[in-house]
Amino acid sequence: MTTTRTLTPAAERVLDVAGKLFYANGIHAVGVDSIAAAARVTKKTLYDRFGSKEALVAEYLRRRDERWRAHVLEVVARSPRTTPARRPLLVFDALDEWMAAENVRGCGFVNAHAELPDSEHPGRAVIKEQKEWMLGYLRELAEAAGLRAAGKVAESLFILIEGATVAASLEVVPGAVSNAKRIAKQLLE
Repeated sequence: MTTTRTLTPAAERVLDVAGKLFYANGIHAVGVDSIAAAARVTKKTLYDRFGSKEALVAEYLRRRDERWRAHVLEVVARSPRTTPARRPLLVFDALDEWMAAENVRGCGFVNAHAELPDSEHPGRAVIKEQKEWMLGYLRELAEAAGLRAAGKVAESLFILIEGATVAASLEVVPGAVSNAKRIAKQLLE
């Protein structure tokens, strides 16, 4: 993950407003005029700071990724007594907390992917990197737990997380994340 560059206060406002609007309404439904107005900046300032709407979308996704990674790592770190074999389950706890606080519309990365069909859009690389990080982190946890076929276990956990995110946001399966965690627990036994 590339670290987010230091931004001016105006650019921070633009990024904050854009992130909220993109997530709530969709990337294509939000124009730079409405972002600039809500952030109390001119369109010129927006373009001076980000260059294009595409670059702003990529920066929004980077920032969201940084927040998600920090959240997952914090949830795992705050449970130091958890045995390595149980640590992968903490990612489900992180997801449950995140969904309760932020994800009423599901995964921001999956939503963005659906809106960015051009494989050359800079946001697509950020989305792929975010999902690869999640899979890699799950693999690290599975390897640390000494699981045979840790890579395959990580892939299964990843699929459970992605499916639980969708099911929870659609409110189709009550307790989707806890159900996915229960299945994950069976995988880890």
